[in-house]
Amino acid sequence: MPILPNTEFLVAHYMPYTELPPEESGRESLWVDIPNSLFDPKKGHDLYGRYFHEAVLAEKLGFDGICINEHHATASSMMPVPSLIAATIFAQTTKLKVCVMGTPPNMDSPNRLAETYAMLDVMSGGRLEVAIPLGTPMEYWVNPVAPATARKRHREAIDIILKAWSSREATSHDGEFYHYKYLNVWPRPYQDPHPPIFIVGSGSLETVDLAVEYGFGYASTFSPIPKQLAALDYFQKKTIESGRTVRPSMFPLTVMTYVAETDEQALAEFEPHAKYYFDFLLRPGEFANLPGYIGLDELRRRGGHVLPSSHGRFDWDDLQNFYRVAVGSAETVADKIEKWAEEVGSNRIIFEVHTGDMPHWKLAKNMTLLAEEVVPELKRRRDTNQPRAEAAE
Repeated sequence: MPILPNTEFLVAHYMPYTELPPEESGRESLWVDIPNSLFDPKKGHDLYGRYFHEAVLAEKLGFDGICINEHHATASSMMPVPSLIAATIFAQTTKLKVCVMGTPPNMDSPNRLAETYAMLDVMSGGRLEVAIPLGTPMEYWVNPVAPATARKRHREAIDIILKAWSSREATSHDGEFYHYKYLNVWPRPYQDPHPPIFIVGSGSLETVDLAVEYGFGYASTFSPIPKQLAALDYFQKKTIESGRTVRPSMFPLTVMTYVAETDEQALAEFEPHAKYYFDFLLRPGEFANLPGYIGLDELRRRGGHVLPSSHGRFDWDDLQNFYRVAVGSAETVADKIEKWAEEVGSNRIIFEVHTGDMPHWKLAKNMTLLAEEVVPELKRRRDTNQPRAEAAE
């Protein structure tokens, strides 16, 4: 079945710091306690310039948006304050949406975060989207929030943000964790009543329940396909039971993607950077095992591990078998995207276009081939109602 009408195509860029000395490859973890003496500000400055150039390229190539994220004390991301990244991208583009995926509101002042996002929405003319995560376990080692209270704080913070955005007069909030004599967001969001919102999760049913309760979309992070599909089924079932309609944009399809002239060339160009990403940048060490971060039932469901085993271990066969990774020629990638879009029923496709220490020329090649060969082919199949090739089965 072809892709759905009005399908949007976005890219995701996580802006890592890729200039670590080779001898650091033996570190147990690239998170939390990595010394910032390893960060070279001049190299970081150059990387920021490159990454913003790549965001502008995404608009020039015709992509609908770019997704950015937030992480702390890690070389895997140079975006501890993604609102600054979003503001810079908005200033250099005119059409590109930016989805901030995003600041855990329980680690910030919720009203201040509501103000920040409202400013971005107004400044961009309504191009902001917001995805709200609980944050990885590693974030809680460097933020003053007890993990056992994280979910309660998370829910209350969301309530505050929504109240601040929707109220047209000054209001207040007196809760368990937050107290505001006045909530009065000024300016208020450009989009009425607020930008599109997604809850970010890795398959926890408790997180899916939160998305359903608020009527938000649910954005699945890098988790195995069966787990994503189980979360989607649960999300759809609970949304319908709540009396709401499941829209195709509510469950984005995220795919790690690399396109080259042939399947063999694509893998040869992509694999070393995937190895760097999974073996090195995503290595959390013992900081992933955070007591209280998830409930006991969910911990049992995950076999006693908070994060998937892919964090800190690269295995190409496992990666292909369990995750949405499309690496190959334009036809191969289009076949996989079409199959997965049908499987998920989504009209929102996010291409993860930069992996690990991928150089600029490869990212530019990847995005260009996606924009000029893969996306047009998907649209052609949609418009002619031509089914995908059997080879994609």
